Amino acid sequence: MKKALLLVNLGTPDSPSYFNVFKYLREFLSDEKVINVNPIARFLLVNFIICPFRSFSSSKIYKKVWHPEYGSPLLHNTEMLCDALSKKLPDMDVQYAMRYQSPSIKSKLETVLSKNPDEIIILPLFPHYAAATTGSVFKEVTKRLASKWVIPKVTFINQFYDNEKFIDAWIDKAKDFDLSSYDKIVFSYHGVPNSHVDDVYENSMCSDNNCEDGITDLNKLCYKATTYETTKLLASKLNLDESKYIVSFQSRLTNKWLDPFTDKVLEDLAKNGQKKVLVFSPAFTSDCLETIIEIGDEYQELFIDAGGEILDYVPSLNYSDKWVEAIEDIIK
Repeated sequence: MKKALLLVNLGTPDSPSYFNVFKYLREFLSDEKVINVNPIARFLLVNFIICPFRSFSSSKIYKKVWHPEYGSPLLHNTEMLCDALSKKLPDMDVQYAMRYQSPSIKSKLETVLSKNPDEIIILPLFPHYAAATTGSVFKEVTKRLASKWVIPKVTFINQFYDNEKFIDAWIDKAKDFDLSSYDKIVFSYHGVPNSHVDDVYENSMCSDNNCEDGITDLNKLCYKATTYETTKLLASKLNLDESKYIVSFQSRLTNKWLDPFTDKVLEDLAKNGQKKVLVFSPAFTSDCLETIIEIGDEYQELFIDAGGEILDYVPSLNYSDKWVEAIEDIIK
């Protein structure tokens, strides 16, 4: 069988200019899976409030992280991962796309379909299902395929938070750090609105389902529950006592997002005498603004200002050999 693999990451501006950042943010925030409010309210909010003002600050941040040779680190890491997988899987057509901006899902699906495969495997590079990430990719893929007269078999992988080789890829990254030398280990995940996780449940809310305790039939698609499960699997393999680590959520837009918030957690740790902290970011398989700048720059400054001394973070999986092996296992 002729198979194709389409890797999908979130997206990045074409350049760090104000115009391109505005364009990226507008497409991203206009997605109903990201901001689930009345369409008219969302249009006004995104186009006349958020993007005009936030694009200035975001453009400055993108300029900090933009590499002189390859530009966006997220785009570069995804491209390199695609190349590594192509070598590992020579009989499979491996492509990559971005949910927002370039290369688009639409264009890459056209490329894949032009080769007439028997099966397309869609792999969003997000370990934990969330409507704003994996759910949005599913919406876009089905929208583009629905316009075709014929389509091959399509396999959509919605999450892989507990895949053993995915966990092992992070364990391999952790080998570069002496965990015993840190006062605390923080597992920081990208935040989502509380309303997004509440929507997983028909007759209750996320907070009613003890998502911190383990995976059940009710919470198996709850973002919060799966992040806590990933943490437990990592902590077990790293031989971490429960008192040694904490789960937190970063990149919030409002206080009605999943907590505890990573910035507050780090500030409190520093104030309480925890001088040396290591941060894992298992929701991010590619280094990007949220790891390089938010954790490695902004949170580090916040931690030191609050009385801490050293804040290190474990680099993302990017295109490591173990991550390539994990993806091969996931798609099988």
